[in-house]
Amino acid sequence: MKKLVRLLLTVALAFVVVIGFRWYRYISNTDSPYDEVGITLNTAMPGPINAWGCAKLKETFSGALPPYGCAADNGTQWK
Repeated sequence: MKKLVRLLLTVALAFVVVIGFRWYRYISNTDSPYDEVGITLNTAMPGPINAWGCAKLKETFSGALPPYGCAADNGTQWK
C-alpha cells in the first residue's frame, strides 16, 4: 500500500512540475503571446497567478493584442 501511495504522489508531483514548467515557459517567452497551450494553462491558473502571468506577458508584448484570459472586457486592451 505504501508503494502505491508513493507512486501516486510521485506521478502527481511530476505532473505539477511539467505543467508548471510549461506555463512558466509560456509567460516568459519572447516569441509570441498566442501559444494555444500556454493560453489554456494561463487561463486555468488561479486568479493571482493568472494576473501575474498576464502582467509578465504585457511587459513583453505590450504592443500586441492580449491573448484570451489577459484581455479586458472589450478584448483589445490588457487587463
